[in-house]
Amino acid sequence: MRTVALLGTGIMGGPMAKNLASVGLNVNAWNRSAEKSAALVSSGVRPFADPREAVSNADLLIVMLSTGVVIEEVLFGASASGDTVASRLPAGIPVVVMSSIPVSVARDHARRLYALGHAYVDAPVSGGERGAIAGTLTIMAGGEVETIALVQEYLRPLGRLTHVGPCGSGQLAKLANQLIVGITIAAVAEALLLVEAGGADPQSVREALIGGFADSTILRQHGERMVNGNFVPGAHAHVQLKDMRTALDMATDLGIGLPTSALVRTLYADMCGNGLEGLDHSGLFVELKRRSRIVNGG
Repeated sequence: MRTVALLGTGIMGGPMAKNLASVGLNVNAWNRSAEKSAALVSSGVRPFADPREAVSNADLLIVMLSTGVVIEEVLFGASASGDTVASRLPAGIPVVVMSSIPVSVARDHARRLYALGHAYVDAPVSGGERGAIAGTLTIMAGGEVETIALVQEYLRPLGRLTHVGPCGSGQLAKLANQLIVGITIAAVAEALLLVEAGGADPQSVREALIGGFADSTILRQHGERMVNGNFVPGAHAHVQLKDMRTALDMATDLGIGLPTSALVRTLYADMCGNGLEGLDHSGLFVELKRRSRIVNGG
């Protein structure tokens, strides 16, 4: 049986580990909060206390950690004995990073892993917790054609993979995704705020719009969250802010302006600065309501 090591079993990584185990793969899991990986035992996942041990017999490594900085620490940070996760990888196994990280970080990590004999794929995902649970994630993969063909078989239980270009292209595609998501959440939130303030029923208006030209996954899923006031995170607001900042930093490096994205980034920054960073990113609706109350003297 093939073995997959998965580092990072949070909101997204936990369901992904379960789906990999459900198709008969051996899944070695590690998470900094050990209780999260331990909770997966009943799903056939094997938790490890040390990431170096988790990867030592793997045929593929999947990384689903929160940031590029954390990935740097986990993959390349030396233990007391001087070895690293990267140095403990079995010879030649591919590394698939499914976290959303800066393009420059992905390319740097790819270069260092290639030097150690490992192919690298940056394959961030879209679909949130629902997609992770259902195995319907959109996977945007950057890397060499041969490597993509190899890892695609492992990743099939997680969702639909599209090869979007060379290393770093997956992260670029995810940045595009996050800009569209963030801006569309803001548009839906403002529209429902207008409806509510004007005296119409937001739920009924949302239902009327579904199927029309303004329809979208954001309107269906996050619009429902807004009208029901359910902001338990499937994707945290602070992560949305991180991704929008990363995209705008990239735009600056490329010498292009993204004014709408910059405005929405400011809204998310204010939201997080006002103590709402732990809400789902659709909780931008709450921040816009707060702003309206201030404008209206409430």
